[in-house]
Amino acid sequence: MLWNAIKLAMASIRRNALRSFLTLLGIVIGVGAVIAMVTIGNGASQQVQQNLSRLGSNMLVARPGQSTFGPAGTSDARAFDERDVSALRASLSGVRGISPTAQRSAKVVAGAFNYTTTVTGATADYFVVQDWIIADGRGFLETEERSGSSVCVIGSTIRNELFGALPPIGQRLRIGTFSCDIIGLLESKGQSAFGSDQDSTVVIPLRTFQRRLAGNTRINSINISVADAADIPQVQLETEQILRERRRIAPGENDDFTVRDLTQIANTMASTTTVLTGLLGSVAAVSLLVGGIGIMNIMLVSVTERTREIGIRLAIGALASQVLTQFLVEAIVLAMFGGLLGTLLGLGLAGAASIFLHIPFEADGRIITLAFGVCALIGILFGYFPARRAARLDPIEALRHE
Repeated sequence: MLWNAIKLAMASIRRNALRSFLTLLGIVIGVGAVIAMVTIGNGASQQVQQNLSRLGSNMLVARPGQSTFGPAGTSDARAFDERDVSALRASLSGVRGISPTAQRSAKVVAGAFNYTTTVTGATADYFVVQDWIIADGRGFLETEERSGSSVCVIGSTIRNELFGALPPIGQRLRIGTFSCDIIGLLESKGQSAFGSDQDSTVVIPLRTFQRRLAGNTRINSINISVADAADIPQVQLETEQILRERRRIAPGENDDFTVRDLTQIANTMASTTTVLTGLLGSVAAVSLLVGGIGIMNIMLVSVTERTREIGIRLAIGALASQVLTQFLVEAIVLAMFGGLLGTLLGLGLAGAASIFLHIPFEADGRIITLAFGVCALIGILFGYFPARRAARLDPIEALRHE
């Protein structure tokens, strides 16, 4: 009986295809918007996690000042120095590496080509802390760090811009007023969580940076890679205590530096994305209510138009429950069909957004299943009243209907 009711419902929808489609627009838009928002939100969260993980796993970043945390890491506060780094190395336990860094923008030149990029002065631990694989060549030697040798490791963007298909290892690169030998090529990391190109970088020994480029011994940030994620809060607390002592900050005074946990930043950004996705999805869900009202209206019209048909069925022995089932199934099928079209629309929009925004396509099967369930529920709730009205028609009065 149920299958017959479904076939009758499909036949009724086909007979009134345009009217049925217009009725479904609310549900199509609602389901499509919800699925698109959730899928795009999931992709954005995944992208944030991936980008932050490329900065290094279990990483703490200490920077002078209380300015907004971002890719530049600049501040007017008193910079760190090598004695701060030495104190951290001597006191902290459970860390994989500690790398002081200094950065500035500079024009790099190779032959007839030049490119403006970020030059980073760092120690050999930098590549360990940042989880950065050297794809070709090697990193710095301790002797090169201590002596401030003119050597550098470049990112893939620098290789592409200055050397194209030529192997860069062994080539000379001019940075500002001095030249250095390229000894390593970094594996590509892509865009950072802050939107900058991580592969547009040149890394030189910190001492070389201080002597040849900056003209001072300032350190802009200290990057600390913690061996075990569970130890991050303790290492962060110890780092803050050591730096407070080193910088002679009295008890009760505010820190003139910031120590941030990148994992916490990732979680905060992901939570924010989830909340925004939920809010946008809730607004879009209002369309489902509009679609449900549309289904109820069209089913009431259908009952009125088919009054004589209902009267004939009841007169020849059809049960009221059978009539109710037929119209209820028709409402459910109508809503489910709208859910199908909405799902296809939502996935299509999310797919286009993932290509345009360069984020992963993260469709959630649970949301799609829930959307179909909600559509079925809408069909039941908004189709029951018209179906009950049809089932309660008096056969004699129905047959008299013109």
